[in-house]
Amino acid sequence: MTTEPPPGSGGGEPPEDDPFKKRPPQQPPQGSPYDTPQGPEDPYRGGPIGGDPHGGGPYGGGPYGGDPYGGYPADPLAGMPPLADSGRRTLARIIDMIIVFVVVLLLSWAFGVAQYTTDTDKLEFGKTFGRELVAAILYVAYDTILTAKAGQTLGKRWLGMRVANLDNGSTPSAQTSLARALVLWLPFAFCCACLWTAICGGWSYFDKPYKQGLHDKAAKTVVVSTS
Repeated sequence: MTTEPPPGSGGGEPPEDDPFKKRPPQQPPQGSPYDTPQGPEDPYRGGPIGGDPHGGGPYGGGPYGGDPYGGYPADPLAGMPPLADSGRRTLARIIDMIIVFVVVLLLSWAFGVAQYTTDTDKLEFGKTFGRELVAAILYVAYDTILTAKAGQTLGKRWLGMRVANLDNGSTPSAQTSLARALVLWLPFAFCCACLWTAICGGWSYFDKPYKQGLHDKAAKTVVVSTS
């Protein structure tokens, strides 16, 4: 005769594959403090559960799950090409801006929104907004489509770099590429072109350790060299 409780009696442990099972706190391993701790696996992201006391995410390690101090997960940049130089990134962005700007001018002229007066008595807000809308659509579409296809706009391709997901180095999905492009180009098109471009893209000159612009941070991407 078995002494195990019948199914449904509540006497057994929850199944190990239950994604909602509460996990016990991770205990530090015995031995060297530099050893990699082994703990329960997170069913959604993989790797041990637990936070980094230095400000990492709830699943352990740096801002995107990687621990710059050599903690639980491996460095997300391991096995990836080196990060692209910020100066080359700026030059590639200028090339992309010029390419799309030429198309914006042609389409704005074709749709009759290329010219508008600044006379306060005759200010044509419709044409102003129309041109900004054309610019926003084209810049976002250009960046989204090319980044999702190969991780490269024309400027990046010519200068030997590409956009990669920070967590695994793969080419960003269409959704990720769109989010990245919206952060980069919407303020540029509608309100503060020069200022926003300098802040958003220039952030990579000072960002550590991944040299991300603000649009990279929003999309969790990095720009790596291909040459």
